[in-house]
Amino acid sequence: MAESWPPEDISLTPGKRILFLTKNLDLIRQQLYNGLNLSMSDFTVDDLLDDINTDVMTPAWVCFDHDPAEIAKNAYAGLIHDGKRVFEENALINGNFEVIVSGHRKGTGSSRETAAQAEKWAGIRIVIAASFAPIHERNNINLGQLMGDHKMLQRLQNGATLSLSEFIDKYDPITKLIVENGGIFPFAKQLKSGNIELPTPDCEQRPMTMCEKIIAKKLLAKNGKTTCVEPHNAVLAAVNGGYSHEFTTAQVHEFLKLEYGENYSLPDPNKFAVFEDHLLYATGVPRFGPFAEKIQTLRDMQNLFQQHTGVRDYSAKDGVSPGICHQVAREEFIDVGDFIQATDSHTCMGGASNALTYGVGSTEYANLAYNQFAFVNVPESIRFELEGELNPGCTAKDVILHILLEYASTSETLDRSMEFGGPGLASLSMDERATLCNMATECSAKTGICEPDDVTVEWLMKRRKNLSEDDIRAAFVLPDEGAHYDGGVYTINLSGIVPMVAHPGNPDEGIPSDPTNGVNISDIGDVAIDIAYAGSCTAGKADDFQYYAEVVEAALEAGVTIPDGVECYIQFGSKAVKEYSERMGWNDMFIQAGVKLIDPGCGACIGAGPGVSDNPDQVTVSAINRNFQGRSGPGKLYLASPLTVMASAFTGKITAWKPGLFNEV
Repeated sequence: MAESWPPEDISLTPGKRILFLTKNLDLIRQQLYNGLNLSMSDFTVDDLLDDINTDVMTPAWVCFDHDPAEIAKNAYAGLIHDGKRVFEENALINGNFEVIVSGHRKGTGSSRETAAQAEKWAGIRIVIAASFAPIHERNNINLGQLMGDHKMLQRLQNGATLSLSEFIDKYDPITKLIVENGGIFPFAKQLKSGNIELPTPDCEQRPMTMCEKIIAKKLLAKNGKTTCVEPHNAVLAAVNGGYSHEFTTAQVHEFLKLEYGENYSLPDPNKFAVFEDHLLYATGVPRFGPFAEKIQTLRDMQNLFQQHTGVRDYSAKDGVSPGICHQVAREEFIDVGDFIQATDSHTCMGGASNALTYGVGSTEYANLAYNQFAFVNVPESIRFELEGELNPGCTAKDVILHILLEYASTSETLDRSMEFGGPGLASLSMDERATLCNMATECSAKTGICEPDDVTVEWLMKRRKNLSEDDIRAAFVLPDEGAHYDGGVYTINLSGIVPMVAHPGNPDEGIPSDPTNGVNISDIGDVAIDIAYAGSCTAGKADDFQYYAEVVEAALEAGVTIPDGVECYIQFGSKAVKEYSERMGWNDMFIQAGVKLIDPGCGACIGAGPGVSDNPDQVTVSAINRNFQGRSGPGKLYLASPLTVMASAFTGKITAWKPGLFNEV
């Protein structure tokens, strides 16, 4: 391949190799260590690994390095077979590969750009898959990586030379320019120098979805006749703000220094913030103890970035964080109609406040903070019309597990804005709406967004002293009558939802542990547990604590205790939630029941705090958002609602909550 990347003509480099990520993991080992070379003609797409998540590509401990060259040494360290790493240290680098091949939905899960960086800095230039998770696809684009399909690979292996246009014609005009220029930073420099003229959306006035209306309002370049957008329009838009955390800020700082010099500055630092929330408890976990020095380096570099730029500071004080970034952001500064981007896939949680919010990689975030624009490919939308009310024992977590099973597993939500509305939405609190939007990323969606209503106004009025009710209502973004939903409109009767879990799959047989593995609790039989974990951005909100308190209070009244051999943890999502629980008298009640309370922040959700499993035989039922293999320890992890998690803690097995449950025990 040519030194300048990407060249106009793409062909395979003599001597370079192609790595096929097959469901037969032994075949991967043979390619890595025995020199086996394979051809696309040897396989069908169904033979290749699907849903390779970014935790597998770069587990949390790999992300403690901020230098992409170091990260690449441990590419795919999370792919485990028979208890051993498939990819030993430097395996991808030493294999001399330039193409990597997998099945459907490559790069699901976390927004960590390190996954794409690991491949690029290991020598990969072309990534082949049937489909890509949206944030991972964007990260590849921003790094200048080419993505193609299996038919293109077969032609390349047959000796063909493909034009660059074959790789990028599927993209919008701005994405094409980004890839042609080698990534987002080279593109931004060319744009600033006047060498690139931005296309403006050519859109006739049309009814729009909520996502489309927010983007249209934020457009930087308008053609004078319309402020309308439609799916797949390529635009640049102004953001209302953003944030990063200590897992990502170091890269943001280093990338900006590399691109713009040691003395770079941000034009409007008050729009942006840093949070110390992800790694507060990491060094207390045995497997992360050896990385204490690297973790401290990440903290120190975030402090340097904050001091250098003057962005808002949400650092921990006396070892206690203000809270998980997504929860604090919605409590303190995400407002109706805002456009927010941050370096974490669960940024979409802010959509509960009728805002457009989603995660981006470190490169894209560094660019938008410095250049004050975000690239947007207007997503298609899919609408969920809610009606009725949930039954006791069910929460919004059960609703989203239902959506994951019925719609996300068949890619109906892939790269789409998930719009929630309908009369049933009024029965869900703002915290429950946040659960729906938070887990839009588990659906491989672009984002989630809720219609605003009286509940929205009441919640924000309690938290925004500078906003009046009229201000909030004036900012409402509602879908236009007749808006088109490419993904369709689906009615969900909340009264028909039943308590669910997502099961751990069977990774050794190529069935990944994944949030789409939904099943009704009534169908799983007796599943004994060792750990019940309640927390994370998904389940550390005020209403989640109300659920926990409901179950614990009933258990204490019935004289039921947590069985020996079961550990139960509850972690607060923010300082405000902890104070609320304290005022309600719940904290003392939890302690009385034998629950272990953890101060605000991230933790077991990313394997970086109390509540992780210690061995493969342990079973955890957890209220977190994703159950990827190894993410929360080596054991088997079931995803469930806050009610189910807490009920299970007292019964010692996965149990759906219902009033009077403990009178039957």
